[in-house]
Order: sequence, then C-alpha cells, then structure tokens
Amino acid sequence: MTVDEGYIKYSSDWTPGPPPDAATTELLNRWRRRLYAARLIGFYDDLKIGYGNISIRCHDPGQFVISGSQTGFHAETDGRHYALVTECDIGANRVSSTGPVQASSEALTHAALYELSDDINAVVHVHSTSLWTKLKHRIPTTSKSVAYGTSEMAHEFQRLYRETEFPDFRIAVMAGHEDGLICIGETLEESAQRVLRLVEQPR
Repeated sequence: MTVDEGYIKYSSDWTPGPPPDAATTELLNRWRRRLYAARLIGFYDDLKIGYGNISIRCHDPGQFVISGSQTGFHAETDGRHYALVTECDIGANRVSSTGPVQASSEALTHAALYELSDDINAVVHVHSTSLWTKLKHRIPTTSKSVAYGTSEMAHEFQRLYRETEFPDFRIAVMAGHEDGLICIGETLEESAQRVLRLVEQPR
C-alpha cells in the first residue's frame, strides 16, 4: 500500500457550505454503516488514512452527493461528512464541490461513471484485500499503470464500460489501486448489496 493512498489528486474547487440534502445523506449513511461493518469502508491504522467512499446521483445534471475526503475513520457519519459535487471536468482533472468537507479523492472517478449511463445512479468504492486478490483479472479490471483519483482512471473506466462485461457485471477491480473495487447500480441498495454478497460468499 503506497503512502499517497486516499489523498486528493485532482484540482479541487471547494466552497464550504451546509450539508447536502438530509434525506440523501441518511440513505447514504444507511448503506455506509453496513459497508463499514463489513470493513469495506474504513481506516488504515498504520497509514493513518481512510479508504472507501460512496455516492448517489442528484436530480440536477452532473451533480452527486459523495462522502467527504478522509472520513473513513468515522464509524458513524451524518450530513457533516458529505459533499455535493456540482461540476466535474475530467479532461482538466478538476472537481467543484460544496459542503462541510471536500469531496472524496475518488470524486473524479465517480463523475466519470455517472457519465457512462443514465441508469447508473449510485457508486460504491470499497477496499478488500481478499476480494481484490481473488477477482483481479477474473472480472473487468483496470490497468495496473493507472492510479486512483486521476483523469486517467476516469478514462479507464470508460474503456472498461465499452470493451468488457462491466456494464452487466457492474463490479470492477482497480489493479493500480491496491485492494480497490468499484460497484455501480441503478440504486444505492443494488450497488452496496452486490459487493456485500461477494463478501458473504464462501471462500
């Protein structure tokens, strides 16, 4: 695990503001609790950094609510731990957001995934050593040379969506982001349940 894991690599245009919509953050919290309990979202004690993030699309085009940067160590979260992403420019590697915290370091990747299809309404990014090791190159997998949180990773998921079974399988492994997996779905429940079921399967 490299020491820059979990840190923002895009150009962040963040405006401090109030928490996002309460009903949206409560829905996110409901599923984040289960992912945290399964250790799919959490905190690396040795590196002192959080991992994993979760988001849901908003009604306004191009906007979504996502967990904030470095919030993984919180066992319980509320509206203070989420940001509203208002605009993303993948080519310019720039994310605009507002809220009590800056958007997750993976916000650019989430934005790229939402651009793939109107049917994608939720994105869950988790960490699991066992699933990452077991599923790497057995299911859609990003190139090992592509780092997390960059415009290159955003383009890599676009490639997976075009060239692999990612649109149907809806889970992908991030080979260049140790332990990282991405799940997409029409609903947040679908996205979260998909990876939780994998954890619950016999090894």
